[in-house]
Amino acid sequence: MIKSGTRLESQVCDTQVIVIKSTEAVDALRCGGAPMVPVGTNKTGKSADAVLDPEFAGGNAMGKRYVHETGAEILVTRPGTGTLDVDATPLRIKESKQLPSSD
Repeated sequence: MIKSGTRLESQVCDTQVIVIKSTEAVDALRCGGAPMVPVGTNKTGKSADAVLDPEFAGGNAMGKRYVHETGAEILVTRPGTGTLDVDATPLRIKESKQLPSSD
């Protein structure tokens, strides 16, 4: 299982992320339709035939946290054109918690 604090990068775009909260789902994390790899993976570690899947080309936003239904949480440190997903289910942006009003 991929641990919290692990830095990953996309094989098909500029996206880089940090795993904030890890679950089993993070092992299947993809970006742009291709599996993500540890940051710094040399060219031989990346798949030469990996291409951006148009179905997963919605992009992601810098500094946003994306969550999976299992509780996994991913922070985008470098945005790209690929959509973050697990098993073809796109991750959603984590909603901010509402603060209590201070009337």
